[in-house]
Amino acid sequence: MERRGFLKNSSLASLAMFPGLTGSAQAVAEKPFNLSYAFHDGMFANHAGKDFIDQIKFAHDQGFNAIEDNGMMSRTPEMQSKIGETLAKLGMRMGVFVITSDNWHWKTSLATGKQEFKDLIVKDCNKAIEVAKRCNAKWATVVPGNYDRSLPLDIQMSNVIEGLRLGTEVLEKAGLVMVLEPLSDNPDLFLRHSTQTYMVCKAVNSPSCKILFDMYHMQRNEGDIIKNMDRCWEEIGYLQIGDNPGRNEPTTGEMNYKNIFKHIYNKGYKGILGMEHGNSIKGKEGELALIKAYRESDSFL
Repeated sequence: MERRGFLKNSSLASLAMFPGLTGSAQAVAEKPFNLSYAFHDGMFANHAGKDFIDQIKFAHDQGFNAIEDNGMMSRTPEMQSKIGETLAKLGMRMGVFVITSDNWHWKTSLATGKQEFKDLIVKDCNKAIEVAKRCNAKWATVVPGNYDRSLPLDIQMSNVIEGLRLGTEVLEKAGLVMVLEPLSDNPDLFLRHSTQTYMVCKAVNSPSCKILFDMYHMQRNEGDIIKNMDRCWEEIGYLQIGDNPGRNEPTTGEMNYKNIFKHIYNKGYKGILGMEHGNSIKGKEGELALIKAYRESDSFL
């Protein structure tokens, strides 16, 4: 038996033993979801093994049609191409990867206006274009970095806009879109809110600069997810998922993802929703629980 067939049959056998995924639910386990959810490396490792290619094939058999991979730029060119070829063969899409591989954006950076950071974003954007070609990516995550509290806020904002414009000048030529992600990890990060990021995108004024609206981070920083999403909709290029508290799959926290997904679907969203979260339960049981959670949250029609 071919490996993919083995994984498929093993998966269905496991699903049949998992409470809540029997009978008619088991029969729809392989149907595509209503929205395009993108899993990441390791999320299905207990079923498919450590090889990311095998995980992609397993996830495809469960109805997922996209991946995202923050560390794509750190992979070998050969592996980047192999991932891209596998996705193309399966009719799947590539979601975001982080546009820098050396974590410069976790330090004070574009807000400072320093030339070293302007040069670095141009360098990394050029590198990202080559990576995107290999894995068929259309979006890449960018975080401008931390505040420079020695400078007035308006000067920092101007510095960030100028730095991002330098990056978009590179990306526009290749049709690659940087998606700016406001985060909740610590109060030193310059981008914190969706409306603030909306203003930055308007100022940069490029089709290659949009918002990555991560619902986990936005729930922590501002709440009112659906209304804030609507406010910023014309500048949103990519969505990410994570329930709060815990940053795990939908149904594990306070957020009503079935309603959120229905709203996104009704707006006609055809993009990707990255599964930027962990599994609430370890092992195979946790992976099955994750699949079940997405099936439940996606059943809004």
